[in-house]
Amino acid sequence: MTRDIKRTLALVVTTGAFIGVTGCATTGDLDSTRADLQTQIDRLSADVAAAKSDAAAANAKANDAVNIANEANRRSMDTAEKIDRMFKKSMQK
Repeated sequence: MTRDIKRTLALVVTTGAFIGVTGCATTGDLDSTRADLQTQIDRLSADVAAAKSDAAAANAKANDAVNIANEANRRSMDTAEKIDRMFKKSMQK
């Protein structure tokens, strides 16, 4: 026998032995595995949807906080300007 034929024969024997040892999956096994995977996918999809919803709510709250901070900053600047005008007015007298 040539070397290539020996390698091919060894590969076939090894593959056959592996299939014999591990057994063949039945259609029922595959269907069960598919059902389990689909259940996990559905759970993950629900978790992702919930995470997106939570992230959107957190983003809205963060935007509200930024708006409140900007308004507070604007009011403090207005107050500082008023105080500055009052001080300058008091210095002119």
